[in-house]
Amino acid sequence: MSRPVRTSTKDPGGRMPLGEHLRELRNRLAKAVLAILVITVAAAFSYKRIIDVVTRPVLASVGCPASFADLARHPAHTTCAHITINGLLAPFTLALKVSLVAGVVLASPVWLYQLWAFVAPGLHQRERKYAYAFVGTGVPLFLAGAFFAYKVLPRTARVLIGLTPHGVNNLLPLDDLLDLVTRMVVVFGLAFEMPLLLVMLNLTGVLSGRRMLGRWRAMVVGITVFAAVATPSTDPLTMLALAAPIWALYFAAVAFSLLGDRRKALRERPV
Repeated sequence: MSRPVRTSTKDPGGRMPLGEHLRELRNRLAKAVLAILVITVAAAFSYKRIIDVVTRPVLASVGCPASFADLARHPAHTTCAHITINGLLAPFTLALKVSLVAGVVLASPVWLYQLWAFVAPGLHQRERKYAYAFVGTGVPLFLAGAFFAYKVLPRTARVLIGLTPHGVNNLLPLDDLLDLVTRMVVVFGLAFEMPLLLVMLNLTGVLSGRRMLGRWRAMVVGITVFAAVATPSTDPLTMLALAAPIWALYFAAVAFSLLGDRRKALRERPV
């Protein structure tokens, strides 16, 4: 007796049923998490160097031009704010946090590709060619947002430290300082991915370029509010410096989507 032939559950357009879609999501998440964990473990061996690189510009901006090692060797000859760490488990928590953030940032090519690979089956064949362009654009955007926030942080630190009353010593807990740095780096790295998300929604047919353009006022206000909340200082120049690139990326995504919609309409127009 011959066995029945098992047919594929996917349709010619590459779509799949809900159960298979959920399994695909699980597999993609597992690969992304595994990549982050591997790089996190590797970064844990150099977490002290990572801390020094991340915090050096901020420390220099508040009167600490030396590294943590120099501050430990010559504590009496410094005039900067006192860097402190509190608690027996604090060093371990600090190492874990720094390593994990490094894992998320450095593994961004992997999890961005997994994100696109999960969405790609819902696209038409001609739209899947954007996979490498998505990753090739998403990674530089994420790193550009992280770097931009990193470069703005010294000015933010100067403004915040400048609020300290005269004659008062300022204690800077190292974990709080790193929380500030990593929060801004990761948040703005993700914020720079916003135009890529809009383009992806446009390619999948969820959001049209005309609709995106019609909401430009709300988007500009929303981006400004986001920059104000994510920026800890009260300096409006710092807020605008972080908001302006996201405005530009938003309008670039709108222009790309409008052109894409126009090309799609021309292709679908009956001859």
